[in-house]
Amino acid sequence: MSRTALWFRSLLLPDGWADGVRLVIVGGRIETVMKDAAAEAEDERHEIGLPGLPNLHSHAFQRGMAGLTERRGATQDSFWTWREAMYRFVDHMGPEEVEAIAAQAFLEMLESGFTRVGEFHYVHHDASGVPYAGIAELATRIAAAAGETGIALTLLPVFYRHAGFGGLPAAPGQRRFINDVDQYGKLVEASRKSVSSLPGALVGIAPHSLRAATAEEIAKILPLAEGGPVHIHVAEQTKEVEDCLAWSGKRPVELLLDRLPVDERWCLVHATHVTDAETRGIAARGAVVGLCPITEANLGDGLFPAQSFLERGGRFGVGSDSNVLIDAAEELRLLEYGQRLSLRTRNALARAATPSVGRNLFDTALAGGAQALGAPPSIAVGHPADLVSLKADDNALAHRQGDQWLDAWIFAGGRRSVDCVWRAGAKLVNDGVHIHREAIGRRYRQALHKVLQSS
Repeated sequence: MSRTALWFRSLLLPDGWADGVRLVIVGGRIETVMKDAAAEAEDERHEIGLPGLPNLHSHAFQRGMAGLTERRGATQDSFWTWREAMYRFVDHMGPEEVEAIAAQAFLEMLESGFTRVGEFHYVHHDASGVPYAGIAELATRIAAAAGETGIALTLLPVFYRHAGFGGLPAAPGQRRFINDVDQYGKLVEASRKSVSSLPGALVGIAPHSLRAATAEEIAKILPLAEGGPVHIHVAEQTKEVEDCLAWSGKRPVELLLDRLPVDERWCLVHATHVTDAETRGIAARGAVVGLCPITEANLGDGLFPAQSFLERGGRFGVGSDSNVLIDAAEELRLLEYGQRLSLRTRNALARAATPSVGRNLFDTALAGGAQALGAPPSIAVGHPADLVSLKADDNALAHRQGDQWLDAWIFAGGRRSVDCVWRAGAKLVNDGVHIHREAIGRRYRQALHKVLQSS
């Protein structure tokens, strides 16, 4: 069984920053945590250490679309016109392309400081909409990409059945996503087998949205979660809210809380357009809101009322969603900046007990993301050694200490400040570069050539 030792001049532990921390890692898990310790001869030494962040919401294949939808169309562009472009991109991906693009996305997540991803995986079938001989063929490709890059995986196979509220028939562009309840059960079972060889991998369930799955169907598939995570898109767009009101007389979050047993296992992704009553309801249930600020800005979604949600005891995590830009620090920075622009204030997401915005953002996203992905959130004995070191010689971090490092990383440094990343004790990123970057990047470029040449 492998044994390594790491020494950090300063490391963020669950009870705060500690100096001279020595970690002994055996079999990928932390065996001992020693504070105020001297480094020993065999120790690998670093200056600034953090727990790895969870990325609670990703559509890995969309990394291949990055930058391709930034041209004005004949009519006003919106999420809905972007979605049509996404459907066209999906049509040209085979299993090899899904795996290659996912590997590139996962590599970039690790390089930016994410160590676990919640992959909201909804492309299941071949280009004609027919299930592969192995129903979880594409889930297996996602698992292979996670295995190659080393990122921890919470796989969230998506249940997608309809094109709109009230069970509207699916559209042609959605044919690769569609399963009925029975077939979805087989998909989830096969997905569990697909990830069984990955250390620390988990499988949850993901009803896509109240547009794509009825409340009755969601109730039927809930037992498939087996107590694990349940993720759902909700209230991302104003049209979605208007359509839900027109169909049911209730708003999407209101309808979700009214008809389904939302609790601590649930992650409500986006929840952008919510009322005060809805944010109180989410907080009271203990559910996590999955915020994806870069994607929400890119798609023109709007701004979630994060400040008031936190004041009510709400929990959130962050995700890279469409993967148009992958940067853990940027997700946190843009979350804060959105609140500043909306409320016309500064330091909106700090607290009296935690005046550092960076520290409060990091701690909240760490805990909320871990809850949403079913993973341990902190550096502690018995937990996987999922760690990030920052470059002490980066100018953005110069002459800082403690929480100032987090403020500087998030607001002034970003991914360039990330030095090393470990997942389950294995060093996957060194000097900001993933150990397999060259080979994975080459396959990614080949996959994009094939997809874009055929589109």
